[in-house]
Amino acid sequence: MARVKIYSSDYCPYCHRAKALLRERGVSDWEEICVDGKPAERAAMAQLVGRTSVPQIFINGQHVGGCDDLHALDARGGLQPLLDA
Repeated sequence: MARVKIYSSDYCPYCHRAKALLRERGVSDWEEICVDGKPAERAAMAQLVGRTSVPQIFINGQHVGGCDDLHALDARGGLQPLLDA
């Protein structure tokens, strides 16, 4: 099973959309780091990926980007192979 890590916010509709797609693809468990009210966590995320927006999604240690990136990866047929690896 793939290791999925998501930097997110409880109030972010894109975060909810990304997690819904992951659930549709069979992912039921992930590490979630909520950055709400945690500037140090958001800064660590920004240092890691060069972006301050959420969600930021990693699959098996590979940064796949945000919600739109995840959906584009899925549309190209690239998400399921990553999840199956």
